[in-house]
Amino acid sequence: MIQFLLNQELRSEHALDPNLTVLNYLREHLGKSGTKEGCASGDCGACTVVVGELHRDAQGAEQIRYRSLNSCLTFVSSLHGKQLISVEDLKHQGQLHSVQKAMVECHGSQCGFCTPGFVMSLFALQKNSDAPDSQKAHEALAGNLCRCTGYRPILAAAEQACCNKPVDQFDSRQAETIARLKAIAPTQTGELNSGDKRCLVPLTVADLADLYDAYPQARLLAGGTDLALEVTQFHRTLPVMIYVGNIEEMKRIEDFDDRLEIGAATALSDCYTALHHEYPDFGDLLHRFASLQIRNQGTLGGNIGNASPIGDSPPLLIALGAQIVLCKGDVRRTLALEDYFIDYRVTARQDSEFIEKIIVPKGHALFRAYKVSKRLDDDISAVCAAFNLKIDNGVISEARAAFGGMAATPKRAKSCEAALVGATWNAATVEKACAALAEDFTPLSDFRASKEYRLLSAQNLLRKYFIELQTPHIETRVTAYV
Repeated sequence: MIQFLLNQELRSEHALDPNLTVLNYLREHLGKSGTKEGCASGDCGACTVVVGELHRDAQGAEQIRYRSLNSCLTFVSSLHGKQLISVEDLKHQGQLHSVQKAMVECHGSQCGFCTPGFVMSLFALQKNSDAPDSQKAHEALAGNLCRCTGYRPILAAAEQACCNKPVDQFDSRQAETIARLKAIAPTQTGELNSGDKRCLVPLTVADLADLYDAYPQARLLAGGTDLALEVTQFHRTLPVMIYVGNIEEMKRIEDFDDRLEIGAATALSDCYTALHHEYPDFGDLLHRFASLQIRNQGTLGGNIGNASPIGDSPPLLIALGAQIVLCKGDVRRTLALEDYFIDYRVTARQDSEFIEKIIVPKGHALFRAYKVSKRLDDDISAVCAAFNLKIDNGVISEARAAFGGMAATPKRAKSCEAALVGATWNAATVEKACAALAEDFTPLSDFRASKEYRLLSAQNLLRKYFIELQTPHIETRVTAYV
């Protein structure tokens, strides 16, 4: 059984189909049709809901953290121990919520289909903002698409909603909601079981290891932003899943003198602060990773584990010399991330083995990262590049260059690196290394970019890296797009 709050209503579910998304649960099981399906792939934001969960702030105080999610990519099992808020829950005692009122007064809706998703993104923004902030507003709304109104009035609604925000029913009930969430906090493995399909929800790494050993055919579910597409887009059935999002050990970020250790189930939005502090380019690229809804849900371990050749984090982590800790039963092994990827969607992971955490070395001052895509926000890379050199007295002593979108796997450019190591760091060396990239990669053409464009972009990004190191005042990193 799993338990969660539907606004303030306690829901206990056991026999639901584990392949059921929160979107379809709301619409088909509860008759709450305000949440819309636009794309069923996490691109349009029409299905946005907000999930609240217990969280301790920097001072250790217990609070509710509200986050926007794409309900079309969220399986019901991930709600275990949390609070689900949909657009129907905002109106209170016959009065519109302040974010709904702002949308009306700023004329932020026309046909209205996308409006519930915008309202829920604005609600989460309001809960996480102390004052109007245009940058945060753009970030909060980047995952919501409107076809007819235009975004100016919606951004005006965001400003109004976050300006002198009034106390609402969620604020008034915060202490009560915290108490109710603590009362339903999971204490043992939960389960959804429809007879022919099941999803298990362990609470510890040890329990996960035991369950995965017992069900080696199970699919591991973290954020689900990739896995759920198999159900929503390809109409496949997932007979057994194991949800790892309630394992606190795998959601920790530990900061050591020489490294960061990031649990594989850590949401990308939680990775931002630590990674941006150590590597600003990494943080900046995370801001361009899909949408806030996806970053609130998708995990760093999932972005690695799905072995996509166009995943944004692996090239950066490979360039930094990151390692992963793999767990199978009570046995652990540490593997260089670059050795994890074998071929297209093929990895070095053994049966019943899972990524427990990612180890990111510190101290690489010349690390830079770049993403080329068709639009700045919420888009997949055509080419993603990361460079990490060590230069002593003008001579390159170490070089790591890694790319996504250029091969069947995220991959280091070994010929390029060989052309750099031992050479003087100058324009002539860079041109030789650019030429060597043609030996490293024979990229494919697809709807994102031609093979010629990809190779030229990769070469130009290395030139860009050289220019930026020569003139560090130029602020052009992580902003490339077609």
